[in-house]
Amino acid sequence: MILRMRQTSADIAGRARPPLRNRRSVLRIGPGFTLIELILVITILAIAVSFTAPALANFFRGRSLDYEARRLLALTRQGQSRAESEGLPVELWFDAANSAYGLEAEPSYEAVDSKAISFALDSQMQIEFNDQSNGAHFGTLGLGSSSTSGSSTRSNHPNLPKIRFLPDGSVADGSPQAVHLIGRDGMSMWLMLSRNRLNYEIRTRNN
Repeated sequence: MILRMRQTSADIAGRARPPLRNRRSVLRIGPGFTLIELILVITILAIAVSFTAPALANFFRGRSLDYEARRLLALTRQGQSRAESEGLPVELWFDAANSAYGLEAEPSYEAVDSKAISFALDSQMQIEFNDQSNGAHFGTLGLGSSSTSGSSTRSNHPNLPKIRFLPDGSVADGSPQAVHLIGRDGMSMWLMLSRNRLNYEIRTRNN
């Protein structure tokens, strides 16, 4: 009788467990995505990107304009500091033909400035120069046209508009009172001479 009971319990245990092959097949079955669900998700993502792309483009264009304005402001600070420390005039020049601008000391003992730096301007961006003290308009940089703001016999860029810093760190007469930066989408910023005429500052409006 004891032997029969052991066989019966073994039979029950064998019937309760599925075969090893069936257990492996059960483990392989799980939740997943169908092709239709994947296509639906991709479609939703494409629609979301189409709505957010213009806003992102405007954001990056605005950041590019802001970056350009801040780089120009940094160059004015660097030009003033160098003019004071080295005791010679330094100019921030703008080249319309090559869509470039840079910082360079006026030639003194050396005809070539080893510390001169230059930057390329975005071809889609424009820079205008204005002298608000007498209403003069120095022209536009970025349209391929040249413009002048007077000439200097001791300058490597005599026929280009420039901001000139004197050895005492002050801004020389004849330098633009305002530099107007215009982005590709019409957004604009101003780099303007402060009221005390000691340095330049960034403004979002021409006032």
